Amino acid sequence: MNNRILGSILFAATLGLGSSPAAAQERVSNPVAVFSGLDKITGRITSFDVYIDETVQFGALQVTPKVCYSSAEGQVAKTDAFVQVDEITLQRDIRQIFSGWMFADSPGLNAVEHPVYDVWLKSCKTDSAVPAPEG
Repeated sequence: MNNRILGSILFAATLGLGSSPAAAQERVSNPVAVFSGLDKITGRITSFDVYIDETVQFGALQVTPKVCYSSAEGQVAKTDAFVQVDEITLQRDIRQIFSGWMFADSPGLNAVEHPVYDVWLKSCKTDSAVPAPEG
């Protein structure tokens, strides 16, 4: 089974499709997504916060989370986010290399893999030490 199909099945399960509507409503939408990024050249892993609909640059990648959901308190811990990742090429062109769901409990399932950088979702949270964007 390919990763996109498996990811869709897992996402449907996280939303509680096929179960009661109350189960689907027990998801918490968070304003901040937490990612880890690996620079394969230096071997350095960096953790970074990104506000929803904002873009943070990690190396040649631009990471933009659209939503970040976590389970309600008292529920089985599940964290997922819909994320778009663009690459800035050496010619300064921007091209999208990833658009899809990431799952914190399965980082290898839909992590961004790039020749130089890997990016994966760690968690969602309600606030950050990073100042919120103006607007």
